[in-house]
Amino acid sequence: MVTRGEGNDILQKKTVYSLLSKKGKQIYFPKKGVFAQSAEAEGCALNATIGMALDEDKTPMRLQTIVEYCPLQPEKVFPYASSFGVKELRKKWRDYLLRQNLSLQKKEISLPIVTNGLTEALSITAFLFVDSGDAIILPSPYWENYSLLFGTRYGAVLEEFPLFEKGRFNLKGLESKITTKGKKKIVLLNFPNNPTGYTITKEEAEEIVTLLKSAADQGKRLVVICDDAYFGLQYEPELMKESLFALLCDAHENILTLKIDGASKELYAWGLRVGFLTFGILGWTAKIYTALEEKVAGTIRADISNVSRLSQSLVLETLNNPRFSKEKKEKDLLLERRYRKVLAVLEANPHYKEEFTALPFNSGYFMCIKPHHEAEIIRRRLREKYDTGVLVTGNLLRIAFSSVTMEEIPLLFENLYKACKEV
Repeated sequence: MVTRGEGNDILQKKTVYSLLSKKGKQIYFPKKGVFAQSAEAEGCALNATIGMALDEDKTPMRLQTIVEYCPLQPEKVFPYASSFGVKELRKKWRDYLLRQNLSLQKKEISLPIVTNGLTEALSITAFLFVDSGDAIILPSPYWENYSLLFGTRYGAVLEEFPLFEKGRFNLKGLESKITTKGKKKIVLLNFPNNPTGYTITKEEAEEIVTLLKSAADQGKRLVVICDDAYFGLQYEPELMKESLFALLCDAHENILTLKIDGASKELYAWGLRVGFLTFGILGWTAKIYTALEEKVAGTIRADISNVSRLSQSLVLETLNNPRFSKEKKEKDLLLERRYRKVLAVLEANPHYKEEFTALPFNSGYFMCIKPHHEAEIIRRRLREKYDTGVLVTGNLLRIAFSSVTMEEIPLLFENLYKACKEV
């Protein structure tokens, strides 16, 4: 491992150092004091450095009432985990990424750091790369928590551009934001998109990469954040099945790409709060990535110390289970069937267009409709008269078909049509 000085010395020679926030440049992972002394004491016959309690048989001290609910071995449940995450899980998740994104097979990326869900991975990203007043370029509509996280908490300015242009990804909108004054640009892209449920096509992905590389060639220094919360749920053959991270991670020495993903949606394990943060940039080696990984671990150490050992063990056991792929595919296909049911209902009822328009959607958990009247009034009408709940974002209604059964989908849209018509 590198020391605090070494880490910054390594990064100062790279473009990335200029992208770090003031706090990002200052943060480090402490390897002296408690950590260094505990490491030196490993293997001692008498080790009084460990900050947890042991039973007389040297196993983790624990309450039997907790053990009864946890079939895993005590060492996989009760001890602290590293601030970097359980090493075996980090390696397993990287292997998982390589299987999902074949373009990564021969590329050098960092070892994923385990975070407390994807939201913490985004928060760490903001801590490391965002100073107050920095702009975050992102398509609209977007997940409302971005405003709270990047804007309210870190003082960033959200520079929006419309997600769609004539039913396709709005490349010109992205270009208009990238080409403005200033060398440092932070771009946030979320596919499948929350709230619209839209994923770019392979062609659109190539256009985005070409645009970002062109900007980097012209001297722009880019942080590209790939929020892949719903990755793997792309339902049409023409869609980009790999993460944009796979195309950008070695695209240019001026483009640092971050992949934020995890067990929440991909493994249908929302409450376990296990996310991952992975870096990719052209020409980097494992040693250079380590310097950046230690800044992430230092941020976690200063915030929550580490992610739940139990949650990490459950995810690792799941990934190692031979039934995992089959079970995951079954759930993925169920969501795809619901997506196709929504398409069929909309197609079978062309009169719905008299009251609302469906935005393009092809993936993920959600779809959005644009009503011809005020969305909030319709939302209240749906809840009060039709016992139906949907969300409002802007003047759109977000519908989570992920949480509605196949049988309920036709009724959901019929209620929606009636509420719109009455309003």
